[in-house]
Amino acid sequence: MAIATQDPTTGELVKEFSPHTAEEVEAKVAAAASTFASYRHTSFADRARWMLAAADLLEAEADDTAELMTTEMGKTVKAAKAEVLKCAAGCRYYAANAEAFLADEPADASAVGASRAYTRYQPLGVVLAIMPWNFPLWQAMRFAAPALMAGNVGLLKHASNVPQTALYMEDVFARAGFPAAAFQTLLIPASEVERLLRDPRVAAATLTGSTPAGQAVARVAGEELKKTVLELGGSDPFIVMPSADLATAAKVATTARCQNNGQSCIAAKRFIVHEDVAEEWESLFVESMSALVVGDPRAPGTDVGPLATEQGRVDVQELVADAVSKGARVLCGGAAPEGPGWFYPPTVISRITPQMRMFREEVFGPVAQVHRVDSLDAAIELANDTDFGLGSNIWTTEPSEAERFMRDSEAGAVFVNGMTTSYPQLPFGGVKASGYGRELSAHGIREFCNIKAVWVS
Repeated sequence: MAIATQDPTTGELVKEFSPHTAEEVEAKVAAAASTFASYRHTSFADRARWMLAAADLLEAEADDTAELMTTEMGKTVKAAKAEVLKCAAGCRYYAANAEAFLADEPADASAVGASRAYTRYQPLGVVLAIMPWNFPLWQAMRFAAPALMAGNVGLLKHASNVPQTALYMEDVFARAGFPAAAFQTLLIPASEVERLLRDPRVAAATLTGSTPAGQAVARVAGEELKKTVLELGGSDPFIVMPSADLATAAKVATTARCQNNGQSCIAAKRFIVHEDVAEEWESLFVESMSALVVGDPRAPGTDVGPLATEQGRVDVQELVADAVSKGARVLCGGAAPEGPGWFYPPTVISRITPQMRMFREEVFGPVAQVHRVDSLDAAIELANDTDFGLGSNIWTTEPSEAERFMRDSEAGAVFVNGMTTSYPQLPFGGVKASGYGRELSAHGIREFCNIKAVWVS
């Protein structure tokens, strides 16, 4: 894939970039390693001051940055602006909390025959971040903010279709006052990632992306014995039980499936509904999905813009066609509109069977599959019948049902009567084919630290 901005609304090429040469990459890696040697000794107060300055810049430039993201990957301008402001909030969160999260943790010194004993968190060094296009600022920022506050330095290899957002991140941190080379963007193809992972100056890596991409990074990092955090795909269940507020559940389900034009790892994708309320809930859901406005993501009234890439739309079309050919029923949507741009309408499909590809594969677009079950046991069994394990969702007013789902859901997050999302205050990540390790919260900032035991006689 060329490193270029291509407007998904029109399909037109906006701007193309030459990849960094081998010499340029070498200079950036060398600068990162040199910067870490001194940056690791900066104070939390200095890092917090720079991080707050970055937050100020993000807030001041939110409108322009939102327009840039919309141009690069097609999300609505209102969603893009919300993403920019979420990044600013994440910066402020780590500026305020990093020192406490990484403070020395006393141990029982007498129990280990010491005068003092404690755990100390220290940065690892240069961390390579391999990031996707769907939340081009937030997914990179939820790595960058804690990593920089911990004393690490970052190299960002972003998706090739969002190069301007990637360069903007580097620029923001530089203007905020962080030392030169503390955070740098590499404009390189995916084929160059392995060489970077094997570079002894790169201490660790984090990737958000597909399961195959995560496997490839983990394979190389494993050979090099380097720490990795992987946040991969998802096929999140959204369970609706008879006691649920059906109207609210249908409304939230619509947002949960179509946020970011349906291109979110933690979007609800499999809607599992108790048969006692299935007819009523499906009707409410289809009505809500059908009411969404598809169109120019810059227009104030648009709810769903285009998919980010032409191939992404082809992938969605193929999954829907496969399901229909094997007996699935399309309740709304199901066909791409004529005209320019990579649009696909909000779609609801029922009568899904295990023979259909979408039963196992992640649909990365605004397509919801609806399943009917006759019990909570069946709902949980179906929810867990997937290779993925990122987020999960249940709608019920029965405490025993909620507790059972919290216990038995095979996922990195469980949300009860609310949409699955990410918060700086909560750890974020998955199990099974959705990856390992955690981002955000205190857990996230400690992932790229040496957890050092200290014993003093």
